[in-house]
Amino acid sequence: MTTQTGSEPNRLERRKARTRAALVRSAQSFLAQGKLNAPILEITQAADVGMGSFYNHFQSREELFHAAIEEALDRHGALLDELCADLADPAQVFAQSFRLTGRLHRRNPTLSKMLLNDGLNLLGSDKGLAPRARRDIEAAVGAGRFQVRDPGLAMTIVGGATLCLGQLLHEQPERDDAEATDQVAEDLLRMFGLPTEEAREICRRPLPPLGADAVVR
Repeated sequence: MTTQTGSEPNRLERRKARTRAALVRSAQSFLAQGKLNAPILEITQAADVGMGSFYNHFQSREELFHAAIEEALDRHGALLDELCADLADPAQVFAQSFRLTGRLHRRNPTLSKMLLNDGLNLLGSDKGLAPRARRDIEAAVGAGRFQVRDPGLAMTIVGGATLCLGQLLHEQPERDDAEATDQVAEDLLRMFGLPTEEAREICRRPLPPLGADAVVR
């Protein structure tokens, strides 16, 4: 008679987590190469997992790609948290995060296009950029920096600005992405109650280097 130990479920959970992580990494690799229509079999072979294992975690390729984008954006969001950790002004935290994210559209056009395609779903996610933007807006309201009656509606404005900015930058490759992003960030700050000159000054401050962690790998 075999005795079950408490370690058995832990090993099973770890194995499931490794399989899911391998699938997500594989999907991110396909996204980075622009292979948006890759068959599930190709994705699972690259991940070195079986087809049956795929359906234990995801119902479709689209669901896997959504998770891959969400986790890539969550990694980008974690990097933003790190880069903004020393900033005391929540209005500057919001502006710097928006300015760095706007530059992502040209740094990683594949991830950007997938974000645009799945943007409405991602805006309601509890991972990635959306919850961090909501947090930053609420912090700025709490500190008296933003004059916003409804942070939820403010988040809707920010989400729309993020997606529309990305679409514009793809449609107009000749446009300066940094200048366009900083102008939108400045407009958002003014809309949320900052004086014009202060909003402009905040959006002209030097940015820290974004690094490689914001891209799909």
